[in-house]
Parts: sequence; structure tokens; C-alpha cells
Amino acid sequence: MYTPAHFAIDDKEEISAFIRGHGFGQLLPTTAGRICSSYTPFHYDADAGKLLCHLARINPQLEACDGQEVLVTLEGPHGYISPNWYHKPGVPTWNYQAVHLYGVAKRFDDAPRLAALVSTLSDYYEAQQANSWLPTYPDAMLNAIAGIEITVIEIQAKYKLSQNRSVSDVESVCSELESRGDHALAAAMRAQLAHRAS
Repeated sequence: MYTPAHFAIDDKEEISAFIRGHGFGQLLPTTAGRICSSYTPFHYDADAGKLLCHLARINPQLEACDGQEVLVTLEGPHGYISPNWYHKPGVPTWNYQAVHLYGVAKRFDDAPRLAALVSTLSDYYEAQQANSWLPTYPDAMLNAIAGIEITVIEIQAKYKLSQNRSVSDVESVCSELESRGDHALAAAMRAQLAHRAS
């Protein structure tokens, strides 16, 4: 990922928090010479350096992943930024947060481990619901999926959040985004602004 120095993020705790908070993304293996994509939620074990997910057994990308180096892409809030929102001249751009993880994928099929992975993912997302669902997994469901464990070998993190603009320009952009209801991107920009000031 092309990452100018002022957009690069290298704080490990920040990156881990981003991955946990934006765990739905693309798994990108190469299949028959073509880059392919499966969208799936991921569980990140930062201490072990592992990223885990599951795919349907009938997904042809499952076989391609096994033993291959893959790319996983995760995105945070993003949106169009108009030059009209700046105090000083600028150009149209797009602000965003993204993390790319490269690693070697390995398939696993044992039911207890699959059940543990699905439970971990469900528990995380159900905890955010007002009325959480208690997971139950029939054997037929677990038999329809296979797990993928990715041993992470490189992480690239980029927050393109107007760090190259003045504080007054960033504040102006945040106000415009908030007036349009894009509070998540504005909050991410304000967090970077606070980091810049610290």
C-alpha cells in the first residue's frame, strides 16, 4: 500500500485496536493466476500474530488459500473531501483508514476449533446488541465451513485523514462532515488532530 510518511501508522496498540474494531474485510488469495476476494469477519490474536476466519467449504478460494501467502484488507470510515471545505486552496480528495495484513494461510477443519472460532466472533458482535443471541451451532453448520488461520508476516497501516492540512482546515472539514452526518470519519480525523497536538 502506498503510504506517505505523514499518513503511516506504526503504533502497535493503535493498529490492534483498529483491527478489532474493523474486523470485516477482504481475504485476497490468488486462484488460477487471478487475485480473488472473499468478504468475511476476522478474529485477530495480536499476541500470537494470527488472524482467523472461516469460509464455506464449497468456496473455491478455500483450497487456494491453504499454504499460500494472502492479503487481508480492512477499512475504517472513509469519504469524499471537497476543496470548498478548506480555508486555503486545495484539491478534491478521499479520506480513509485502512490496514493491510500479509500472511501465510493454513486451513483447519476440526469441529471443536471451528466452533470456538465462530463462538468468539459471535460473542464479540453479539455483545454490541441490545438483546444478544446465545450461540448454538448444529453439526451440519460446522460441517459446511472450514477455518483459515493466517500467520501474519507484515502489517501496513494508513490513516489518510488530512494530516497534511492545517489545523483550521481539518476543523473545517470535520464540521462539514458532521453537518452531513458523517460522524465516524469526523471522529477519526479529530482523534488524529488530538494525536498531532500531543
